[in-house]
Amino acid sequence: MSLQVEIEAFLVRTRMPATRFGRLAAGDPRLVSDLRQGRVPGPVLAARLRAFLAAPPAWKPGRRGGAMSGRSSKMR
Repeated sequence: MSLQVEIEAFLVRTRMPATRFGRLAAGDPRLVSDLRQGRVPGPVLAARLRAFLAAPPAWKPGRRGGAMSGRSSKMR
């Protein structure tokens, strides 16, 4: 299975946005978009992406926002 197919299947299975995947896996929110347009990752990036796919961080679909998501913005 090609790396791009693995990534697309991962995105569907986890419901993770493509930009979030790119940011977490490679520090590049445009990664998936670029791959869809024909970008070919080098061997180091490909290994990094496969490692991410093998052991992704905990992800809860539907969460939005940053670290303060769900918390009051007021300082007490």
